[in-house]
Amino acid sequence: MSAPATALRRDRWIFSGGIALAALVAWFYIWRDARRMNLSGACECAGMKMGGPEPGSWPVATLLPLFIMWSVMMVAMMLPSAAPMILTFASVMRNRRHLARPYVPVVVFVAGYITVWCAFSAVAAVGQWFLHRHALLSPMMAGVSAGLGGLLLLGAGVFQFTPLKHACLTHCRAPLEFILTRWREGGRGAFQMGLEHGMFCTGCCWALMCLLFVIGVMNVVWIALLTMLVVLEKTLPRRVGVSSTIGLFLIAWGTWVFFRGFLQGQA
Repeated sequence: MSAPATALRRDRWIFSGGIALAALVAWFYIWRDARRMNLSGACECAGMKMGGPEPGSWPVATLLPLFIMWSVMMVAMMLPSAAPMILTFASVMRNRRHLARPYVPVVVFVAGYITVWCAFSAVAAVGQWFLHRHALLSPMMAGVSAGLGGLLLLGAGVFQFTPLKHACLTHCRAPLEFILTRWREGGRGAFQMGLEHGMFCTGCCWALMCLLFVIGVMNVVWIALLTMLVVLEKTLPRRVGVSSTIGLFLIAWGTWVFFRGFLQGQA
């Protein structure tokens, strides 16, 4: 094996380890807060303790810890699915450095990607705060309204079949094509590429992330399942039908939630 190929392989191991380490740290944070919440019987996430969903229990000051909680969750959930794109960018940068061309650290690209998910986290934090203020989430951060749960499930299921979903997912499934067709020089360019990939990724996955409001924002099993579904969507070829299978399942689930809520008078 040639020296450049050996160096490239070594870099891939280093960057893969860095991605895995960052995701594991974020997952530990989630597990720790979920365990604390389960032990206390109240919402004690990101260093805050909140009693119930009464309006007075959720002041505006809780938005910051909610934002931190969501941002860490997005790092834990989305970094693994972004690994192919990050490693492709790293490989291109390694080749450029070997050819004595301008080199930009991979962390710049990753920073752009995470910035978009932090923006999504800000919106999600406001959404969660609003739902708690209106008693639509339990103290354990799970949905209590059959109408809201059914709407989120049906909406996410239908979104799986939309042109926007397929367009964003296509970009996420083709890392090399994205790098070659949307290349920008310099640190600012790398950051912008990370932003653009983050926007495609968010456009692909935002509806699935909203399902955290159905089962529980800090439900570790649900978070892990969503992470696995996102990874499968982005890595398996379209002909496998992962996206459409998820969509059909969510539509069926949402319909059942609405029907059950109607029978119980909770819709």
